Amino acid sequence: MTEEIIIAGFGGQGVLSMGKILAYSGIMQNQEVSWMPSYGPEMRGGTANVTVILSDDRISSPVLKKFDTAIILNQQSMDKFVNEVKPGGTLLYDPNGITHHPERRDINIYRIPGAALAVEMGNPQTFNMIIMGGFLKIKPIVLLENVKKGLEKSLPERHHKLIPLNIQAIQKGSDSVETVHTV
Repeated sequence: MTEEIIIAGFGGQGVLSMGKILAYSGIMQNQEVSWMPSYGPEMRGGTANVTVILSDDRISSPVLKKFDTAIILNQQSMDKFVNEVKPGGTLLYDPNGITHHPERRDINIYRIPGAALAVEMGNPQTFNMIIMGGFLKIKPIVLLENVKKGLEKSLPERHHKLIPLNIQAIQKGSDSVETVHTV
């Protein structure tokens, strides 16, 4: 199994940390992992994306042109990456702020209202874990117990008290992902 993923959105949405947690979760499952972030100089509001590769085999290069899965969190990222999903691949997106919804018919498309659910949970910082939960429902490539270990590894110890809230957000996302189109 090899899964090549792009996670893209604005800085401040937890794009890079979602990728890091996913990568650590893969490490906890003894997978080969690549994590390659890309972001602008802005602290908040600039574009950010990360490519993550999880594989049972050695990874030859972290540089990708096409992706098995794209997790899209803003319109700019949708415009840039919607056509970079491999035919038969998967696109998961948060509709908040998306004005041009994906129309491809050769990929699986899922939607998750992560921003709205984070507000509903009373903590906007759970947004990225809600999205992660939706992704793991669609593609259970890492086990929840390994995601918990990934959270422990990637979060500073002073934030470990937030792990139960993050697990709750993952479950909320898993329960809330909606199918738009499947091939």
